[in-house]
Amino acid sequence: MTTAFDPVDLAGTRLANRIAMAPMTRSRAHGADRTPTDAVVEYYAQRASAGLIITEGVQPVPEGQGYPDTPGLHSREQIAAWRKVTDAVHERGGRIFAQLMHSGRIGHPDLLDDGLHPVGPSAVAAAGQVYTHEGPKDFVTPRALTGDQVREAVAGFAAAARNAVEAGFDGVEIHGANGYLIQQFLASGSNHRTDEWGGSVENRVRFAVEVVRAVAAEIGPDRTGLRISPANTLNDIAETDTEELYTALLAAIEPVGIAYLHVLETAPERRPLVHELRKRFAGTFILNPSGEGPTGAADLALIEDGTTDLLAFGRLFIANPDLPARLRADGPYNPLDAATMYGGDHRGYVDYPSL
Repeated sequence: MTTAFDPVDLAGTRLANRIAMAPMTRSRAHGADRTPTDAVVEYYAQRASAGLIITEGVQPVPEGQGYPDTPGLHSREQIAAWRKVTDAVHERGGRIFAQLMHSGRIGHPDLLDDGLHPVGPSAVAAAGQVYTHEGPKDFVTPRALTGDQVREAVAGFAAAARNAVEAGFDGVEIHGANGYLIQQFLASGSNHRTDEWGGSVENRVRFAVEVVRAVAAEIGPDRTGLRISPANTLNDIAETDTEELYTALLAAIEPVGIAYLHVLETAPERRPLVHELRKRFAGTFILNPSGEGPTGAADLALIEDGTTDLLAFGRLFIANPDLPARLRADGPYNPLDAATMYGGDHRGYVDYPSL
């Protein structure tokens, strides 16, 4: 029987175990250059015993930033700063992928450099607010991307993936979940386009497919992963024909042969869809399961019964940097209180899905 503590081959990269650290926003890239700080180096190095670390969302282009103090991978300074992180993780025997996250319409001009504005597939504002250094502010109406700008956004993901490899990352995860730009293209509620990227299911998956192909062509499919969250309503997403949408997406990217698919399960009743996606995807499967609370020791059974290859843990990794050892010993676990979650450096903002 396969267990969480068995090694696994991730498209040629050997992982020491099947416990993944889920991506979680930390907002520690203070300053105009949006570079990770020494605290970020320590944070990821402490958690290097994970089979795979997936970083917080990293904006591939300046206008892709959706929250305060989040890091980028679009400048020489950012590449150099991330190299300190990857070196520290590798020195401790870990493996780390950078999550490339373009927030799209989720954000605010106050978070961006002068002249930049949030963008999206269509000029449809999301309901809700985002935290800025001046306090919460309503989401604004994004600028609808032109056809040329859509192609530039695809190229931006590919360039950031190249920068990630230069910075020493083992690969990248494309963030296609949680209501950010890629899911905004997938969802009919935010995508009102009438060109080749809008309307039909085939057209709405096109942007995601183009990003996957471009990244895989740039750094290799063996270094490319994709995260999705079918039926997720986070960030005011209204998604129709979910099963058709995601089975079409997988059919389109399957020939690329990417390293893994990372599924955020949005509700327990979505488990049949998880099984269907698992069946349709030939690569390594990572699951962040839905449940009554954060992913915990009881969920390790999902590896043993073959539901997933790797299991993604979020909140428990915040309070327990040595989580694989604690899971093997069945505890004890440090409590997950607000001070541990926020760390005193978020300046009022934290973005954790139910992990």
